[in-house]
Amino acid sequence: MEDMKKPFCCIFLFFFLLTGCQAQNPYLDKTKEEAEIYYWDFGKVKTGVILSHDFIVRNNSQHVMHIKEITTSCGCAVPEIAKKVLSPGESTSMAVNFNTAGYTGESKQYVYVNTDSPDNPILRFTIRAEMSKD
Repeated sequence: MEDMKKPFCCIFLFFFLLTGCQAQNPYLDKTKEEAEIYYWDFGKVKTGVILSHDFIVRNNSQHVMHIKEITTSCGCAVPEIAKKVLSPGESTSMAVNFNTAGYTGESKQYVYVNTDSPDNPILRFTIRAEMSKD
């Protein structure tokens, strides 16, 4: 009887680990339309210009969301957010300025919006551009 339990336990454990313990990545779980909210491609631009894009930060939870901190992957990307406290369903604008001085080729920069929301503690926004001297 013990020998029959071992294969069953191994199969159960395998499926549990395969399906129940996968880490959730909020960026991979988004639909294409939702992912585009978090990504902006400036395309090909001339080196030395300052690029700007306005992202929309939404509170999709049922609780008030406080924006605790906004950080970037580079000092060349400077975010400015209109509101730091969002009621359920409310949104606000976040302007991101990207100074391309000194850059050539493709560059991706990231803006991290740290919130007190248990559903979305960190929102990551991405800007991309391809700089050339011509």
